[in-house]
Amino acid sequence: MHIAIVTTYPPGKGTLNEYAYHFVRALRTKEEITRVTLLVDDLPDGAAYPQPEATAGLAPLDIVPSWRFDSATNAWRILRAVRSVDPDIVLYNLQFASFGGTKAAASLGLTTPWLTRLADYPSMVLLHNIMETVDLQNAGYAANRAMESAMRLAGTTVTRVLLNADLVALTIPKYVEILHAKYNTKNVLLAPHGSFEDNAPMPNFELPPGPRQVMTFGKFGTYKRVEMMLDALRLLESDGYDDLEMVVAGSDSPNARGYLDQMKQACADLPNVHFTGYVSEEDVPRIFQAATVVIFPYTSTTGSSGVLHQAGSYGRAVVLPKIGDFAEVITEEGYDGEFFNPADARTLADAIARILDSDERRKELGLRNYMASQGLPIADVLDWYLLHFEEIIARHPKRAARRRALATPSLASERVQPAP
Repeated sequence: MHIAIVTTYPPGKGTLNEYAYHFVRALRTKEEITRVTLLVDDLPDGAAYPQPEATAGLAPLDIVPSWRFDSATNAWRILRAVRSVDPDIVLYNLQFASFGGTKAAASLGLTTPWLTRLADYPSMVLLHNIMETVDLQNAGYAANRAMESAMRLAGTTVTRVLLNADLVALTIPKYVEILHAKYNTKNVLLAPHGSFEDNAPMPNFELPPGPRQVMTFGKFGTYKRVEMMLDALRLLESDGYDDLEMVVAGSDSPNARGYLDQMKQACADLPNVHFTGYVSEEDVPRIFQAATVVIFPYTSTTGSSGVLHQAGSYGRAVVLPKIGDFAEVITEEGYDGEFFNPADARTLADAIARILDSDERRKELGLRNYMASQGLPIADVLDWYLLHFEEIIARHPKRAARRRALATPSLASERVQPAP
């Protein structure tokens, strides 16, 4: 089976690139997969994706830049790339702002799964959020109620377009229930998020020497905000916590360019605040292992959190806002943490202090989150995807016939490989 995946991917900095990295890493180990082609976003001028070398036991991987964030022509470019590489099935790894910060670019890009199906290529969407549950004003997508109402109407239309793919997978049960009820659809299923580290070793819960690190990780400026953490750090210092270091690991959200530069200016009086910039995949373990506690300074949520799964795999205690989908994930997947009110920095400072004041509580939360992260590795989740890939391909007679022909030994050697 040759899979094409439309996604962001490291070293690209777009949303969901980390999830794609771990998804593809596990997918390439499956014996049913003969090739994976990534249809990724363009990098800035002068940068290029490294082409992975052939590795025994892993399916070949091709990386093909095929779209650009905020471009109105993405649907046409992606469809052209699909025809060029000619896969058995196309998977879209998406959230609603994947293709652009402007409404036109984002909406036009989201028509691509339907266009792919119309071109007789089986298409599946892995959708990480839905418009019905996003607080558009807090997430930075709508400035007022009128704009929010207009965006929700547009979001309903775009969702109907996305549902024209062969199958739509969602990572939270509530999302599946909402789409079933609102759109009366039968092609929406639950696909667990999965943990990133397969059989991760038991973490070391002892703290490294030096200042205790309060760390946050992600893409900032929309619903992930640093201001509250800065306010909480000032409160903690006034309470006598003088051995803290705050680490902001990550980069601006594509929809909030320049945000972290503003935050650097806002905390010029705090020499113990450090901004790492973009964190490459090989540096992720070090960032998490150095943290005493991982903070989620969110004003709203837009789906299951990959960062929460990462924090769990490294055995970190976490501090979470008591809002939205975090409660769903924590209840259903076994994660736990200290909680705060996202409108009150004092509650965030107090939640952090409860972990700083008790090594026993910190280790208890770290162990619980580690065990939760090991419950369903992403490699196991992929077995679910493979079953559905086969079912979707079977609905497309031309693709199914080609796969049967390629399975014949006399014809297998004649398979045409994807264009570079």
